[in-house]
Amino acid sequence: MFTLSINGKDEELDVASEMPLLWALRDVANLTGTKYGCGLSLCGACTVHLDGKPIRSCMTPVSAAVGKKIVTIEGVAADHVGKAVQTAWRELDVVQCGYCQSGQIMSATALLTKNRKPTDADIDAAMNGNICRCATYVRIRAAIHEAAGKLA
Repeated sequence: MFTLSINGKDEELDVASEMPLLWALRDVANLTGTKYGCGLSLCGACTVHLDGKPIRSCMTPVSAAVGKKIVTIEGVAADHVGKAVQTAWRELDVVQCGYCQSGQIMSATALLTKNRKPTDADIDAAMNGNICRCATYVRIRAAIHEAAGKLA
């Protein structure tokens, strides 16, 4: 039994310590916005924040999250940066199929939390490893700049 801080609430989860955080979130905590993509930490679909840093939940064991703050796509809008990113995503119609977008939003929010005026190079570096099969990269970059402008 582990107590995890998820989206500002303590959750008791009866899971094995080595269970990937992704499955604890999706299958036990019923927070299905975080997606399974590759299972190898290569695609970014499973990105969540752990103490404010974007991590790949498919490769992070539950034991590594104990005592830390986990934020998922379901909770990212509670922060003004996350809310600005989600608003920009909607306004610029970023989503096509939507499968990767929770991971994209989580990575973008982490970037803008640290850097309110990112260059295209900053965005490319921060978003590296977040794969979008629909190739909405131009709209993703535009939405990050839009959110940054609203946060300035």
